[in-house]
Amino acid sequence: MRDPGRLASIIGDDRTRRFVNDAAGGALERLHGRSVININSTAAGGGVAEMLHVLLGYIRGLGIDARWLVIGGDAPFFEVTKRLHNHLYGGAGDGGPLDEAAHETYCRTLRQEFDALAASARAGDVVVLHDPQTAGLAEHARAMGCKVVWRCHVGIDLPNEASRAGWDFLRRYLDGHVDHYVFTDRRFPPEWVPADRLSIIWPSIDPFAPKNQDLDDATVEAILTHTGLIAGRRGETVFERADGTPGRVESMCDIVRTGPPPPPGTPMVIQVSRWDGMKDMSGVMEAFATHVDSGRTAELVLAGPVVSAVADDPEGGQVLEDCWNQWRHLPHAVRSRVQLVCLPMHDLDENAVIVNALQRHATVVAQKSLAEGFGLTAAEAMLKGTPVVASAVGGLVDQVIDGESGLLVQDPHDLAEFGAAVCRILDDDTLRRRLGDGARKRAVETHLGDTHLIQWGEVIRRLEGTS
Repeated sequence: MRDPGRLASIIGDDRTRRFVNDAAGGALERLHGRSVININSTAAGGGVAEMLHVLLGYIRGLGIDARWLVIGGDAPFFEVTKRLHNHLYGGAGDGGPLDEAAHETYCRTLRQEFDALAASARAGDVVVLHDPQTAGLAEHARAMGCKVVWRCHVGIDLPNEASRAGWDFLRRYLDGHVDHYVFTDRRFPPEWVPADRLSIIWPSIDPFAPKNQDLDDATVEAILTHTGLIAGRRGETVFERADGTPGRVESMCDIVRTGPPPPPGTPMVIQVSRWDGMKDMSGVMEAFATHVDSGRTAELVLAGPVVSAVADDPEGGQVLEDCWNQWRHLPHAVRSRVQLVCLPMHDLDENAVIVNALQRHATVVAQKSLAEGFGLTAAEAMLKGTPVVASAVGGLVDQVIDGESGLLVQDPHDLAEFGAAVCRILDDDTLRRRLGDGARKRAVETHLGDTHLIQWGEVIRRLEGTS
């Protein structure tokens, strides 16, 4: 449970009162004691899980009964859902089919979740299903008498053959079985989603979570030194855990690099994301090597989770291996300034505070996605006042105001354009500070949980009008 009043130190008393009155008062009155049950496919290792940890705490703090179920699945199920994920982003993924055999693999796993859903939900409850992995539960939840919301965090700006195939696969599980849809961007929904049952809600971040909480410069340096990312001064690596208790960074990162870590004063470009082809880690590395490295002392850090810890992302290991092979073939002078980092995942709070320290230490945070629902890592960096260079795709276009709160790269495949944007910030301290200040302001205005939950209160209101 999280106290919503704590947000007043960031957003002010007036905005906090509006949040509590609008989100709590309206939703409590309309729910009449019913529960809100969120269902997704992982408790760790992705943006959806991170948001649910935070938002459910605030919802409970508002007096609403909110629960969270995580579905299981075997390797074939997650191969199909990852293929779906890539198709919705406009790619072919592993090249496998979305045929009737894929439907059977998908349904076989979700049928095993019916009993867990029945044990947790009752007629009248609101069931929020997140992303393709859970879409097959919609019909069952609605047959139980629940109000069903499907929340999709992924999509592509312009539909193509692959994305249409993905939506064709999902339509049989959603169309006619969902009371309301929530997408991140207006360009993402397929044409068969009814406009009167659609809401657009951006994801959000928590300023007090281990990933975003304030860290002084000495703590940042101590954490990055302890984990092996820089050669700085050792010191206390203490932080506040999500439950309010003190924690300490004790693990080290798995790092691929040549030679010792850089000194703390070295400019650093970082990208933190899953090892996912759509995040284009390899493109960031090539752009850095070709268009950024020459004549500069900057370091590049590409950081993602230990791949074995992310059960619902079977291609992560291959993407990491591809990056490693690409790194091996860089010229030695460039290779010595590029680090591939696998972040420890056994302690999620520890993982989060390491990312926090990286984003605060960075000179530039990159989010060079080829497609993106909403870049949570970009929002996190912006809250810390770190300039962001992002692709002009998906939700990133709404997050980053080009020239005010970061720089947008219009063509995510244009390595020269991306490199030039990074160099502008590396070479201009005045621009870096101005963009950082604008990023912090933008994040506070648009990316925090109060705005997010007020919009969900409106979804609850609209559900009362569905049959």
